[in-house]
Amino acid sequence: MKEASNIGRVVIAILLAMFVIVFILPLVLKALGLTFGIAGFLIGILVWLALKLIYLAIILAIIYLIMVVIRAVLK
Repeated sequence: MKEASNIGRVVIAILLAMFVIVFILPLVLKALGLTFGIAGFLIGILVWLALKLIYLAIILAIIYLIMVVIRAVLK
């Protein structure tokens, strides 16, 4: 029964978080004078930055692998 109550608490927490995100967050943003245009623009910038960081990480990983291969061949 303890596991059932823990699962119930997790489900309630998830439902509460969804309620806050769907209903309360837009009201707070409008009360602060922020529109979804500005919020969407900021989210767009964050997504762009995240993609550029992923691109940079891939490039660094490829360079590292090339260096490891060269080191293994020369050894």
